[in-house]
Amino acid sequence: MSTSSGAKSVLIIGASRGLGCAIASEYLDRGAQVVATVRGSGRTPLHDVQDTAGDRLEIEHVDITAPDQVAALRERLSARTFDLLFVNAGVTHEPAETPATISTEEFNRVMVTNALSPMRVIEALGDLVAPDGTIAIMSSGQGSVANNERGGFEIYRASKSALNQLMRSYTARHRDSSRTLLLMAPGWIKTDVGGPDAPLTISDSIPHLVTTIDAQHGHPGLQYLDYLGKTVAW
Repeated sequence: MSTSSGAKSVLIIGASRGLGCAIASEYLDRGAQVVATVRGSGRTPLHDVQDTAGDRLEIEHVDITAPDQVAALRERLSARTFDLLFVNAGVTHEPAETPATISTEEFNRVMVTNALSPMRVIEALGDLVAPDGTIAIMSSGQGSVANNERGGFEIYRASKSALNQLMRSYTARHRDSSRTLLLMAPGWIKTDVGGPDAPLTISDSIPHLVTTIDAQHGHPGLQYLDYLGKTVAW
């Protein structure tokens, strides 16, 4: 499904494996120059992608839960301008855990990783995006309050709802911006987070998700969309 991309310079945060790595690969296939980040110093699937992409893929290192590392990344990239900043972050927990049973430590881990840290990245790196560029974050359909009729993964759902709310506040503070802002729901995918019972594969979702992101170029303001470009209820 790969085609030419409108985003020629792409910064992807959280691309060591899974969805983030697939997004990096998709943009490379579409001709973009990609900077993508991993945590730690070990080899990752993203390094395998770099073996074939060569200098069109640059790998940076950052743990988004460490503000000093985010600030250092901002400094290293300060002279760059990107058409797209995509922040991909997500951890989950035992699906049956509720506020009554989850530990405070685990609650904090999920909330800090899924809601607070992605927004800190946006606050730190957002001005590296071109004035007519796109800032996108990996949200989830489970972040929809309106569509929550089954429960389950309660803290994960809450973290993605919090992310959505924080992004709406960011949009309100930048209401004069001409950038496109997107919260993306990739569908339920077979990954470490999605689990083996998910109906979609990465290849079912990510090419469509990238096409949806590119199609929104030049449409300022915030949208909450699924991988097929359909609006998700808040």
